[in-house]
Amino acid sequence: MRRQLTLAAVALTSMVVLAVLVPFAALVRTLAEDRAVSNAEKRAETLVPVLATQREKSEAAAVVDSLNANRDNAVTVFLEDGSHLGADAVPGPGVELARRRATSFSTPTENGHEVLIPVRLPDNSVAVVRVFVPDATLHDGVVASWAVLAGLGVGLVLVAAFVADRLARLLSAPVLDLAATAEALSSGHLDARVSPAGPREVVEVGQTLNRLADRIGELVTAEREAIADLSHRLRTPITALRLDIDGLPPGPERERLERDADNLARAVDRLIAEARRPVRTELGSTADLAAAVRDRTEFWAPLAEEQGRPFTVTLPDAACPVAVLRDDLAAAVDALIGNVFAHTDEGTGYRVRVALDEVGPADRGGHAGPVLEIEDDGRGLPAGTDVLARGTSGGGSTGLGLDIVRRTAESTGGSVVVGHSPSGGARITVRFGPGR
Repeated sequence: MRRQLTLAAVALTSMVVLAVLVPFAALVRTLAEDRAVSNAEKRAETLVPVLATQREKSEAAAVVDSLNANRDNAVTVFLEDGSHLGADAVPGPGVELARRRATSFSTPTENGHEVLIPVRLPDNSVAVVRVFVPDATLHDGVVASWAVLAGLGVGLVLVAAFVADRLARLLSAPVLDLAATAEALSSGHLDARVSPAGPREVVEVGQTLNRLADRIGELVTAEREAIADLSHRLRTPITALRLDIDGLPPGPERERLERDADNLARAVDRLIAEARRPVRTELGSTADLAAAVRDRTEFWAPLAEEQGRPFTVTLPDAACPVAVLRDDLAAAVDALIGNVFAHTDEGTGYRVRVALDEVGPADRGGHAGPVLEIEDDGRGLPAGTDVLARGTSGGGSTGLGLDIVRRTAESTGGSVVVGHSPSGGARITVRFGPGR
């Protein structure tokens, strides 16, 4: 913006300078020519009384020679008998025209300008006084004047550029401040505010942005408080569940239920803490996809064994960094495995695979990143249903699970692809962007 405003001011100033200086330069040239021709006319007129009263040709020649001494303008007197006095010159058609019409005038020639004045001599013949003004004399001082004008024009443009740059800086600084504040808000810093400054319109935009940020903060706070309150209400049934578990006889079944209750309580605590956090300070964190999948498949393993579900887990030896929070990554894995348990019959097998730095599809330009794939041997995904759309489900659930997965993948620059497994069941392929 600053550069564009400066260039616009320079362009406008340049046009104004040219519009003024070009005609002025032409005027300077015309004035110089008029001055040179006027001086030549005055020199020619000084000879008129001398020639009109001087009968001796030699004395008239002496006067003409004295005028030509140390002068740029050559003076020649063409006599009616064809001879001439003064500087050598060839009479042009203007000489005869001045003699015949008895009229004084000036006319341009090949290399300059000539002034012609007819004079009637004492012998009643008509002589013509010719003063030649060369081009150098006609344009004497014009180049220097043009140089001064050009310097003045350049100076004006430079001053205009400097002033425009200062003004553009004053205008662009508040706009850049607006952009920085908007960027901070988009990064999750909801306390970012702009100090309105600059022109009235920019001040109004800054005030509107601040009001928008305030409103966003109010909405986020209200939403987080609602989530925290709802999560807190879950503690009552969890407590009741713990009491029921405590009433069971000791054994592996009770231990498994106690672990599940502990995991549920920790999940609720994390949800409350997350809801009460004003901003997400962990933006830019990285989690290990392989470790998250290993942890969550182990969590679901007892239920799979209880339902008779055969499953396999294929993990790379190396870590698979993904630019997302560990809890968010775990929630996505839980959503994928949970869908298998929710939408397939007991005894249906599933397979989980993690690949490191697998090349993505062509529409992503072959972008490399970790891949999570889960497939089952169930009936497959419902036909004609966009299962990735939020709130859409073909199995009577909330339709939020795959949306969580999609948003988690897209936050890293990845994507989700749904398809069919070789056995006809569902296959979900999650491609993550490379970890930072």
